[in-house]
Amino acid sequence: MTEDAMIDEWYPVGLFGQIENGWKTALMGEPIEVAFDPGREVKVTSEDGRTLPVCVRYGHVWSSLGKPRKDLFAIPEADQPGRRFVEVGVVRVRCSPLRAVENFLDIAHFPFVHTDILGAEPHTEVHDYKVEIRQDEVWATQVKFYQPQAAKSAAGGITTEYMYRVPAPTCSVLYKTCPPRPGEWDVIALFVQPLAEDLCDVWPWMALFDDVTPMTDLIHFQQTIFLQDRSILENQIPRLLPLDPGMEIPTRADLTSVAYRRWLKRHNYKYGAQLVAQ
Repeated sequence: MTEDAMIDEWYPVGLFGQIENGWKTALMGEPIEVAFDPGREVKVTSEDGRTLPVCVRYGHVWSSLGKPRKDLFAIPEADQPGRRFVEVGVVRVRCSPLRAVENFLDIAHFPFVHTDILGAEPHTEVHDYKVEIRQDEVWATQVKFYQPQAAKSAAGGITTEYMYRVPAPTCSVLYKTCPPRPGEWDVIALFVQPLAEDLCDVWPWMALFDDVTPMTDLIHFQQTIFLQDRSILENQIPRLLPLDPGMEIPTRADLTSVAYRRWLKRHNYKYGAQLVAQ
């Protein structure tokens, strides 16, 4: 088990709605168990019997092998009336949990991996956008991309505006144009559970303004997108995320990835990372 700063962060360990019979899983290489205690409170225990920190938020149970220094990050839209909250489920991916987050931040792959859904040729150019650190979070703003079907609720192709936010090393929150309500944002979050340095469970979650689309279709749409990503993620070399700037050459479209890697390195977040060339 790593002793880097990631040990003191919060991680998703499953859906609260499925806790009735409990389950066994893993966190950063350590077996853990999630269940109700006799008083019907959520309890997470390690293999050696330690009681681990717990919080329940965004439909998920969260825990940590260490001592989180702060509360779980806030997503204000989770408390906004009128939104539909979509628990997409889980996808297991044989890759670094950090790779899973970085892929979520990548705009350039839309036309090639999510063809005719999130992108399409000849609309492949990534226009200039802004990346900054806000309150110790990575933010990318003014991101715009043409998409044939930006969301399940979209009636046709539109130029979609995005904002990306990284509030924790294995979590990212995406804000994008909401087709039914142009003045609002759809929210799509990626909560990644690091099972091992090269294996993770990915839990997508959405907060949408969409009163029409059946819940099953919303879930299927998002699962389709991420399953397309999985084949790419599982074939990336190296499997861990390189933090040495000389190991991979970024392009202008990779500003968010560069900022994310620098942010990880600055905070000593190393679990799932490759620090030097091999």
